[in-house]
Amino acid sequence: MIGDIFHEIGSTVRNNKLRTALTGFAVSWGIFLLICLLGAGNGLMNAFMQGSDNFVQNSIQVWGGTTSIPANGYKEGRRIRLDQGDVDITLGREFADHVDMVAPVTSGLSTTLINGDKTVEGYVRGVTPELASIEKVNLKSGRFINPLDVEQTRKVVVISSKQEEELGGNMLGKWVTISGFSFKVIGVYHSDESNYQSDNYMPYSTAKGIFFPDSRVGTLSFTFHGIDNLQQSNDFEQEYSSRLKAHHSASPDDPNAIWIWNRFSQNIQMNSAMGILNIALWILGILTLVSGIVGVSNIMLISVKERTHEFGIRKAIGAKPGNILSLIITESICITAVFGYIGMVLGMVACEVMDKTIGQRAVDIGFTQIHMLENPTVGVGVAIEATILLIIAGTIAGLAPARKASKVRPIEALRAE
Repeated sequence: MIGDIFHEIGSTVRNNKLRTALTGFAVSWGIFLLICLLGAGNGLMNAFMQGSDNFVQNSIQVWGGTTSIPANGYKEGRRIRLDQGDVDITLGREFADHVDMVAPVTSGLSTTLINGDKTVEGYVRGVTPELASIEKVNLKSGRFINPLDVEQTRKVVVISSKQEEELGGNMLGKWVTISGFSFKVIGVYHSDESNYQSDNYMPYSTAKGIFFPDSRVGTLSFTFHGIDNLQQSNDFEQEYSSRLKAHHSASPDDPNAIWIWNRFSQNIQMNSAMGILNIALWILGILTLVSGIVGVSNIMLISVKERTHEFGIRKAIGAKPGNILSLIITESICITAVFGYIGMVLGMVACEVMDKTIGQRAVDIGFTQIHMLENPTVGVGVAIEATILLIIAGTIAGLAPARKASKVRPIEALRAE
């Protein structure tokens, strides 16, 4: 039975080679564009998200800004610098229900690392052990700063793999000179195009004692819990920001006094934007595919008209309307599926080409580089969704012709030429 159906489908195709080829091209082109659009969309989304995996999503980074509103006797234009008081507020009871790890970081200091006759530029940052978890520092070798390093004010440093290479390689356990002081390299972290590549992490207490003896803090990062949606996140951010502004005698309405990077809110907004973009790409692809579906429907209508006599004979010898209905729909699905899969394969090949060409191009934005497209490919899930779409499209394309064929009366059909 199945063999007979495919034999009849093959016969129909052979009798209408040009028409079938043109219709198939429309279907292939539609699914090809759909796959290319989804691949390019994924690449664009991945490019936007570059570096987001380097941080814990439920975390916040804070740094001081410049006031833009007069407050408490101070004029606008006053520089706000975070200090130990901001750290104490973050760790205090007021926010204890949400705040987990807190990592103060000293202001960056541009310096030079020296190893024998080799030198490399560096950017000193005093940190606490919590920063490794918050910013997901990916170690190549050794370890990160630990509590004993901070407690004992040890002269130790963690450098980047790029710096290690420029200093001669295999720097773990060796000593480097930074601003006239000797530091032992206890760890090397992986650096890539999404990192600054020149950050040097040393114990917070050591950096404060040598380079930053005052109470100033460069940035402040912390993780939080118990916040599940964008509204709660915004409320917490507003409350926390107001508290820090009050500490620095700034207006609670001043948007520039304290800068906050809420990664949780950003992640929610990015996911929402990516969802909208993905839906838009699917709609564009489906609209393109509609032209192919119309073509399949037309060719099936012509096929039904040409085979009216045949359908009359089938009914005369006992064929039921459901048999003819299923035959036409099966033909439609087969034509759509075959040409659709050709377009799908070509679309996946085009995505790989995009990945090897446009995806390898990086744009320099000053402190880092980002790829124009990051992995612009489609996964198995998209292939399954496209398969279901093809089946639905083939069914819709063949439905009207199939109903017309199933309603043919045997006597009228037998008279047809």
